[in-house]
Amino acid sequence: MRPRGYYAQASNCLTPESTAVGKARAIGILFFGAGRTAIEIDDRTLAHLQMVTLTKLRRHESFAISWRDDSEIGDGRSTVWITPSTDLHFKYSGSRQPMIEKERVEEMAAASNSTHGIQLDDDATLVEPPKR
Repeated sequence: MRPRGYYAQASNCLTPESTAVGKARAIGILFFGAGRTAIEIDDRTLAHLQMVTLTKLRRHESFAISWRDDSEIGDGRSTVWITPSTDLHFKYSGSRQPMIEKERVEEMAAASNSTHGIQLDDDATLVEPPKR
């Protein structure tokens, strides 16, 4: 049985209309690795990424996630390699579960199997520059 709100409209889900232009986007954080590197990701994108990530990890599969960094962080691109032993924490800022779009999950899943991995581009950025 699917969790409530997945692939179907439910009253507690954020819809494209409820996150339309002019309304504030809910920005969550993906904490990654033992150092708890924080990656800001739109809640809707984070929910889709969580579904794909948990499916991949349940199958003991590794994959890459890449994004374009904000100019405040130093511009450029970042990539992380997710393995079954990677510490992850998905933190959502909104209290409502975003509506999951089956097509978007399928696109992310296909991308996760490619050599480039999942490309988030403008949907994510580091919270602070990585420690050197």
